[in-house]
Amino acid sequence: MTTEQKPSARTHQRLVILALITMLLALSSGDRATLSIAGPNMSKALGITPVELGWMFSAFAWAYVLAHLPAGWITDRLGAKQTILGGLILWSLVTFLMSCVGWASHPFLTMLILRFMLGVFESPVGPAAGRIIAAWFPSAERGIAGAIFNSAQYVSLVVFTPLMGFLDHRFGWEHIFVVMGVLGFLLAAVWAVTYYPPTRHPRISAAELDHLRAGGALVDLGGASPAAVAAQGPRWSDLAELFRSRMLVGIFLAQYGISSITWFFVSWFPTYLVRERGLSVLDASLIATVPAICGFVGGVVTGFFSDWLFKRTGSLSIARKTPITIGLVMTVLIIGCNYTDSTVLITVLMSAAFFGRGFGSLGWTVVADTAPKEVIGLTGGVFNAIGNTAGIVTPVAIGYILSATGSFNGALLYVGLHGLLAVLCYWVIVGPIERLVIREGVGLIRSAPQAAE
Repeated sequence: MTTEQKPSARTHQRLVILALITMLLALSSGDRATLSIAGPNMSKALGITPVELGWMFSAFAWAYVLAHLPAGWITDRLGAKQTILGGLILWSLVTFLMSCVGWASHPFLTMLILRFMLGVFESPVGPAAGRIIAAWFPSAERGIAGAIFNSAQYVSLVVFTPLMGFLDHRFGWEHIFVVMGVLGFLLAAVWAVTYYPPTRHPRISAAELDHLRAGGALVDLGGASPAAVAAQGPRWSDLAELFRSRMLVGIFLAQYGISSITWFFVSWFPTYLVRERGLSVLDASLIATVPAICGFVGGVVTGFFSDWLFKRTGSLSIARKTPITIGLVMTVLIIGCNYTDSTVLITVLMSAAFFGRGFGSLGWTVVADTAPKEVIGLTGGVFNAIGNTAGIVTPVAIGYILSATGSFNGALLYVGLHGLLAVLCYWVIVGPIERLVIREGVGLIRSAPQAAE
């Protein structure tokens, strides 16, 4: 009997690693969403206008986008463990310091700077996770792994939104930042003692390592010596090669459309419930968990569905594009909230749209499937940077729409149409989904089928 036929002979350290990076993304998503919960009462206390609040939301995204290319480069050079550890400690410190912004002589400017710094220090999460998924999971398991990792955004809303709403209601908005900062320091300690690349992990079995390697996992990522990493690591010329791939360009642009939907939920959605629907901050934070739960369910289910399709068809294009299309078409339902005053129906429509957002969120899986192995961190950095330019545009655009119209109707239309933009990118631009390879003097070429990686 082969190793493949004896799953009981293998350890399952990849599941521990998956849980670890899922917690990492959940916390980082919670930290960037702190302002969405603290915003209404903080704005009243400090005299911050809707446009200023929009710029504060956007400041994070400006930094997040600008820092992604260097973050991807650093991740490919230093590896995921050290890059994430440094970023996690620093962004948790910045989150903690936001609790003191009320003491500043210029609260708006101070928060703008802190939000910018938060974006810089959180930027390695995506590139590092792309490397980790590619290294720790074979092709036939990446759909599930990528979907569970991505579902952390919804876990964050389910867990942290009610917690932050309670802290705001019971103790004041400042305590949101204190508690979230402390949680970050605790996770940094866990990360330092738990994460290792596959070939250096002290508790992985030879059977599991063989299973990963045979299935196309890039197990040697992070396991080489510093000298070898320096010799084989990314070059800035590789960046131009990425943009010569029509497939990657289409994936990058689609992520912009998907991220626009995400940024509405992590920035203006609670304010929408408070201002447009007349709910209290506490009630809004509780209602916001319902779409988040639906997004989580969609995000997990799509991984199993995608990997099932891959095993049945052998085609990554069918396995990834089908759930992406189904899910993102569902996000258009958010526009229906403009035509009802029922809080129950609004919750149903938002929940369906957020389920679709989760079901269509296979972007990081696609990056792990397609990125050249020498520059997975850099590719992930470009992917997340372009995607999160939506975080620059969307919060500010909604702020100006509100100022001009006094209503969220135009904002929901703006957000809903971005799901269709992402679908068009996958079907018109991307083409077949398969790994690209960088070869000296040749540039990017398409690889052999995934199973042969």
